[in-house]
Order: sequence, then C-alpha cells, then structure tokens
Amino acid sequence: MTSLLEELQMADAMPKSYLTASTEELHKRAKRARETLGDRLYILGHHYQKDEVIAYADVKGDSLQLSQIAGRQTADYILFCGVHFMAETADILTEPHQAVILPDMRAGCSMADMANIDQTERAWLELQKLYGDTIVPLTYVNSTAAIKAFVGRNGGATVTSSNAEEMVEWALAQKQRMLFLPDQHLGRNTAVKLGIPLERMAIWDPIRQKLELDCAIEEVQVILWKGHCSVHMNFLPKHIDNLREKEPDRNILVHPECTYEVVSASDFAGSTKYIIDMIEASEPGSKWAIGTEMNLVNRLIKDFPDRDIVSLNPFMCPCLTMNRIDLPHFTWILEELVEGRVLNRIQVDDKTAVEAKMALEKML
Repeated sequence: MTSLLEELQMADAMPKSYLTASTEELHKRAKRARETLGDRLYILGHHYQKDEVIAYADVKGDSLQLSQIAGRQTADYILFCGVHFMAETADILTEPHQAVILPDMRAGCSMADMANIDQTERAWLELQKLYGDTIVPLTYVNSTAAIKAFVGRNGGATVTSSNAEEMVEWALAQKQRMLFLPDQHLGRNTAVKLGIPLERMAIWDPIRQKLELDCAIEEVQVILWKGHCSVHMNFLPKHIDNLREKEPDRNILVHPECTYEVVSASDFAGSTKYIIDMIEASEPGSKWAIGTEMNLVNRLIKDFPDRDIVSLNPFMCPCLTMNRIDLPHFTWILEELVEGRVLNRIQVDDKTAVEAKMALEKML
C-alpha cells in the first residue's frame, strides 16, 4: 500500500498543460480517450461530484452502492470519481487484476480522517478496561480501510446511512453496548430513532482520549466517536427557524449526518438515496429546503424544475475534497490509461482487505 506522502507526491504529477487547456478541449480529449478505452474502463460517479465529471459516469450512486457495483464489473480499470475511502472499498470488493483508480489522490474525506487506526486501537484498549467484552464496534462506510478492518476483526460491521437503524439494532442485540465510528451525528440520530435516550450515550474524544458522559458509567449503551462531516455541520437550527418563520409550507429534508438539533427540527431525514427518492416522488410545485452537499442540491434543482428546491443553508458550498476530482484530472488519468500507464491506483493490502471485507459482509 502506498504511503500518504507518496500519494500526495503522485497527486502533483499532473502536467500543468491540463490546467491551461480550455473546457471544450478537455471534453473533446476526455470523450476520445473514453471511446478508445471502451469496455476496458468503467466509471463510477458519486452524487456529490461536479457536473463536468459525473456526465461521464457509467453509473451514479452513493459510496457503498458504487463499490458494490464495482465488484460486479469485469472492466480492467474502475475509475472512481469520489474520495479515497470509497476507492479503497471498491478495491476490497473487486478482483486483484482490476485496477481501481482515483483521479486525484488529494480527494479525501475529513470525516474519515477523524478516526485513524492508532487512535482507534488506543480507544478500544481504554474502553475494554472500562467495560470488558461488552462492546460491538460499528463503523460508517465513510471510514478508512484500516478502520473497517479493525471493526471486522473485533466482531463488528459497517453501516450506511440507509441501513443504520437495522445495523444498530443488530449490534445492540449482540452485546450490551456499541462503539459507533466515526460520525457521532449519524450514530446519535439513529440511536434516538430506536428509542435510546440521549443520556445513555457517551462521546469518545480521541484527542483528549477521554469518555464524555452525562450518566453513570455503567448506564452507557452507545459510545459515539467524536467525528463529523464538515459539510453537514454547516446546517444549523437557525436556518430552519428562519424558514419556518418565512415559509412555513416549505418541507425541510436533511441528511442524518446533520446534528441532532437539525434532524429533530426537520420534516424528513435520510440518506442521499432517500433524499433523491423523496424529491422524485414529490408533487410538482412542492417546496423543499434540502440540507446536504451543494452539487447534489444543484443537480436536483436542475433535474426537477417543476419543484421549488433550495439549499437549507443559502451560503452552502460543495464538498471541497470531493470537488478535487475535476475535468483536468479526469482527462489526464484517461489519457494516461490510453498510453498504458495506470496512475493513482488505490490498493489495500491483503490482510486489511480480508478483515475489512468481514465487516462489509456482515452488513451485506
């Protein structure tokens, strides 16, 4: 597996000529390269990608959905227009001879980076001292392969925002407690939905290496990792209050990575797929304020012009790391493949892949 330093060095390897080329020229070259590669290439596009890139995707979806689709492909090259942890999951689920490629190695996820393996191993030791063998670990798929592997070898599973309720129920049926990594908000919102009181939830702070709680230590059922999505943290209760006052007839639809206060004040909350499905099923003329990544909101506005759709936060911007996948990097990678050079390949070592797959398969 390449080191982060090596990956960042490779990320700087794109010739500057791609940055100075016109958009029209880049599209022409990308289309030509795509046609040349034919069935040897399969392109996955996450919903949060820029329009200029996702236009080339063979399929659009959320992170796990795309990785599952990757696992069913026979193409030599799987180009993942997403972020690093997504490409890792795709590599775990594809065959060794297939190359999973990320157009820009700098496309990461701040949430996934909030739980590294050293922090997690230290936390697990401390929590075992406190609680013994009474904890099942769960990790959101928005986590590194190393964290998925940790969860797999400790009897846990991965979760998505679509199946979080089912997986949290499963975990708490196995043991008395669960540790939920790395997004505290999805963990909290899911647990509340299942009837677990907030006072029975504690937060593990990986920086201070301390458990934060408001109840007796033995009463804790849910241990939440102190992580979050930088995008969804930008939706605040005041945004909802303003809309309720000005437009009480506007439906508020948010992602469960938003805070508990935002989710509980909204009309609807659910995964990226849930948000898309809700808008598709809505009545023409209906009014919506959506609390999720801006590229997706803008795409929904464009795809459903007969609905009145706005962002819950009027000053919202797209996911900055996801947006590192742009047309210059995309075209560069395609043209390198045409020349027989496989750049930015994501490879998970065998041991990590086997253990991570255990966690994924428990969910699947």
